[in-house]
Amino acid sequence: MTASTTSLNAITDATRAAVADKPAAATVVFKASAQPEGTVGSEITLGKYRVHVDEPPSLGGQNTAPNPVEYYLASLLSCQVVTYRFWAERLGIQVDSLSASAEGDLDVRGFFGLDDTIRPGFQQIRVTVTVSGPDSDERYRELQETVDAHCPVLDLTTGSTPVHTTLVTRPRS
Repeated sequence: MTASTTSLNAITDATRAAVADKPAAATVVFKASAQPEGTVGSEITLGKYRVHVDEPPSLGGQNTAPNPVEYYLASLLSCQVVTYRFWAERLGIQVDSLSASAEGDLDVRGFFGLDDTIRPGFQQIRVTVTVSGPDSDERYRELQETVDAHCPVLDLTTGSTPVHTTLVTRPRS
């Protein structure tokens, strides 16, 4: 695994010092915006980055980019990888290699409103993380439990984050 040239513990220590006397400074606001693209696609702006989202033909798209739930799985996995790296260093657990994969089951009847008893999102997500290194299995299980308790994107699914939507209507031009 490629080693970081930055001490992740140093980042944690600097953050701890920065927010110790100013807890409000610990809140970071992330932003994204979207514009329609194609039949059901979108172009998402994330600061200086732009990503494209589409759907497969079976959902009305052209399959030109990953769909929203695939991006969710990618977000979950990338967050798991980052969180594993931070916490491995913090706990002093050596990770020689790390990989993660995920799959989720989504019943499209919920999305299409064909059965209101079915959630429109994933019914289940399975994540597999594979690590190697010299530490004991118990230490790696400790790492997994710690990561799962601190992974922000995992928390979006397992926790209950309030989401407030606002609709702004404008007259036709």
